[in-house]
Amino acid sequence: MNYAVVTGVSRGLGESIAKLFLELGINVVGVSRQRNKKLAEIAEQNNVTFQHFRCDLGNSDNIESIAEQILKQIFVYEPSALYVVNNAASLGPIDQSMHINSSELIRHVNVNTIAPMVFTNLFLKKAHELEIPMVGVTVTSGAANRPIYGWSAYCSTKASINMYTQTAALEQDVLKTGSKVIAFNPGVMDTAMQEEIRSSSYEEFKDVDKYKNFKKSNLLKDTDAVGGVLVDILTDKGNIINGKIYDVKDYL
Repeated sequence: MNYAVVTGVSRGLGESIAKLFLELGINVVGVSRQRNKKLAEIAEQNNVTFQHFRCDLGNSDNIESIAEQILKQIFVYEPSALYVVNNAASLGPIDQSMHINSSELIRHVNVNTIAPMVFTNLFLKKAHELEIPMVGVTVTSGAANRPIYGWSAYCSTKASINMYTQTAALEQDVLKTGSKVIAFNPGVMDTAMQEEIRSSSYEEFKDVDKYKNFKKSNLLKDTDAVGGVLVDILTDKGNIINGKIYDVKDYL
């Protein structure tokens, strides 16, 4: 029995990833603030299970407790393979760094950095104890590699998750656990996050017109297509390069 844990399943890329896992016959545990009824229907159609855990990953008090609950739920079934997909992310606050509210910044870091690190850490430990192969991935961004005006929080958290990925992967290689940790850059997609970007003011985000043009020019990728690339990478376990930062542009 194979399991996938996917955060941010209420819509967008997370919904697409969860759907594709279910269609492959992989049981899915979804984590999000809002329930996704469509995924439960898809699971039933494919004779697998979809379980939802409601969680606000912006609240640090929730992160470890919800991960522990999922661990207990999954490992009762002694899965033969496990995928952990840290997809949930926050773009805002979008503004000049000197104007960012501290509480909003803390929430942002919880969602983008703390939550994926805690989830990956806890699942790696349990998988190692039970000798179950695991593949962990965090959705990253090209913003990790360059400064973008108004995106100090987002650029910083995505850069940090890339370094975490490479470090955790190094450890798994040295320990010879068989588990792998990667990151995946999905590029620009037609999602609610893009809507948020386009609603920014020029004062907050100097590149806003560029992102408006992505939509006008139909340059935003479909989440099912991007999700398909990631699921193909994850399920081709023998060829995964541990610690690699994968980029959708190499596939689509």
